[in-house]
Amino acid sequence: MKNCKWCDHNFESAVSYQIYCSEECREAATKEKIAQRYVQTRRQKRKGKNRTCKECGDKLSIYNDEPLCTKCSINPNDVKKVIKQIKGLSNG
Repeated sequence: MKNCKWCDHNFESAVSYQIYCSEECREAATKEKIAQRYVQTRRQKRKGKNRTCKECGDKLSIYNDEPLCTKCSINPNDVKKVIKQIKGLSNG
């Protein structure tokens, strides 16, 4: 018996080098690996390039996938709502 590298279920392997229990798990793991490589490649392409926030013009990190910095992407009204919720939870 082996454990599937994707879903961690026990399975009986058909061949000695099988690491996934099913075709679905294998495909899901492959898609995840491809997505991770894509993100990494996009970040590498950003190195050395000057990217700026579309709102305020601040410099963006290579790890920021959005066209806005964190200051501009946060909605002040949403922050106020969350603060009210937190205050409400702490009061009662």
